[in-house]
Amino acid sequence: MTQDILTKIETMMPEFSKGQKQIGRYMLEHYDKAAYLTASKLGAIVKVSESTVVRFAIELGFDGYPELQRSLQELIRTKLTSVQRIEITNDRIADGEVLDKILTGDIDKIRTTLDRIDHQAFDAAVDAIIGAKHIYISGMRSAALLANFMGYYFNLMFPGVIVIQATSSSEMFEQLFRVDKGDVFIGISFPRYSKRIINAIDYAKARGAETIALTDSAASPLAAGADHLLIARSDMASFVDSYVAPLSVINALIVAISKKRSSEVSETFAKLEAVWDEYDVYAKNGKN
Repeated sequence: MTQDILTKIETMMPEFSKGQKQIGRYMLEHYDKAAYLTASKLGAIVKVSESTVVRFAIELGFDGYPELQRSLQELIRTKLTSVQRIEITNDRIADGEVLDKILTGDIDKIRTTLDRIDHQAFDAAVDAIIGAKHIYISGMRSAALLANFMGYYFNLMFPGVIVIQATSSSEMFEQLFRVDKGDVFIGISFPRYSKRIINAIDYAKARGAETIALTDSAASPLAAGADHLLIARSDMASFVDSYVAPLSVINALIVAISKKRSSEVSETFAKLEAVWDEYDVYAKNGKN
């Protein structure tokens, strides 16, 4: 459904029955909470039957209530503030359920990512990275952790890796302004999306670089500027972003690249092992 679901509810409000109007008003005022309510629980809150809730979803053009619920959940991913995230988590997860709920949710995100990711796009991204003159990687805020993780391993495999570290837009473009044809830019961002990453991926593409976006959906604002789109399910866990699925995709990229460059990677790590031994980098036999 291309139209913002909240806008559609507002537009159709005069056409709804009395019960449907009660549902519509609740969703407009409490869309953050409605997205995680079952049809029966939503009906109980607004004092209508479960069947009325289901008919409301169908009236909006959905196949059923679960589809409406998913649409709301996708919508709020870009709208929720940190405070709203905390409130939803407190409502959804009891104190004694936190560990089980979070780990189960992360497992589900990896399964969903495996079902949805484009394997051809993944293979094309691997080839683009291997063939690049320079590899630029950028992720802002919490996604910077993903960019740094990727950059750490890519630096062990390639000579021309630049992980963009920037606290302002000007700093970002100062580090990116040499990007050119033959290079690859990898932008990483999840809701709430970083405007800097969106601008950077557009800039790199305009300069002739091949672009790769690691984000959460084809509707992400990064997707339009990406030559290769890698979709990984991300979600909120309170004010914390869950990045287990994106990290798994990054792990897969690293392994796929290392397999295609097996001899070069083996030679590099043989040299590194000698350096690590010479300078006593790692503990041996349980001793420092």
